[in-house]
Amino acid sequence: MSETLQLSKELIRRPSVTPDDQACQQLLAARLEKLGFRIESMRFGDVDNLWARRGADGPVLAFAGHTDVVPPGPEEQWNTPPFEPAEKEGYLYGRGAADMKGSIAAMVTATERFLATHPDHRGSLAFLITSDEEGIATEGTVRVIETLEARGEKIDWCVVGEPTSMERVGDVIKNGRRGSLSGVLTVHGIQGHVAYPQLARNPIHALAPALAELCAQEWDAGNEHFPATTFQVSNINGGTGAENVIPGEVEVQFNFRFSTEVTAEELKSRVTAILDAHDMDYDLNWRLSGNPFLTAEGELIEAARLAVQAVAGYDTALSTSGGTSDGRFIAPTGAQVLELGPVNATIHKVNECVRIDDLDRLSAMYEQIMVTLLGT
Repeated sequence: MSETLQLSKELIRRPSVTPDDQACQQLLAARLEKLGFRIESMRFGDVDNLWARRGADGPVLAFAGHTDVVPPGPEEQWNTPPFEPAEKEGYLYGRGAADMKGSIAAMVTATERFLATHPDHRGSLAFLITSDEEGIATEGTVRVIETLEARGEKIDWCVVGEPTSMERVGDVIKNGRRGSLSGVLTVHGIQGHVAYPQLARNPIHALAPALAELCAQEWDAGNEHFPATTFQVSNINGGTGAENVIPGEVEVQFNFRFSTEVTAEELKSRVTAILDAHDMDYDLNWRLSGNPFLTAEGELIEAARLAVQAVAGYDTALSTSGGTSDGRFIAPTGAQVLELGPVNATIHKVNECVRIDDLDRLSAMYEQIMVTLLGT
């Protein structure tokens, strides 16, 4: 059994559903401390975070990831228990196998091999691990970055272990992500009997034309790096459950995934203008999860391309598609950020799994990135 597979299993056995780390970070810290890393645990609220650094000089290459996982869902639908790692037909099964305990294991074992051959590497190596990526992400990476920034500690290059690959490990690297802006719209009406609509005001009827206009909008056309901005309604809640009652209010939750062609403030302004053009009494609350970011061609992307080619023998593609990641908190500091991880076909699903061979290939890719950037 490879070191990467063994460590992946040890992490999967710990049911670290957000934000409960279940001592995963203690396990990682113990291995990193043996390699000469200075260990710093940062707990904010009920979230555990780990900052580990080896070296005092720049440049700083950091590996970033999360030990928390999403809930397993109906456990009776799993072929094997979600927190009991199982090998079957070349795959490792378990919650977090692909997202992203396998990546973290690969980062650690890659670092162990790199330091065995490059004990006097240039610059510094670091790990930034949180237990709050799958949740609301307010006490995790964002707080660690605030702490580092306050004391003038900078990351130059950051590799995030999110599962970016589509068909084979390393075939896609994320060099940016779209922004995420969510809104909760509450339209107020007057509750009443459906037989006497003149005595009530139906908020769903008031909402419908405005919502249709929002859904029909073209927010931008995207650009060479980002697809067009999208608007999606995720939830609509209204009514008392009775068929003869006009509701007093309706609530709509929606989300923008937006490109660099538009700002969050511009989106807010356009939405408000559309709502104000309709006869509605409403409240609207916004939550900005993160702005879009893009890492341009440079040392980090080139190192990752070389690593994929050297280990797997094929070229990688750059992409900014998909959801958000903690890279959105790291990139604004000026760091070059990319995401490289295993195939994402089963993430957040029942029977999440990763190819066992891919774990070792991914570890080799991470090692090659270190050799290119920090090797002496």
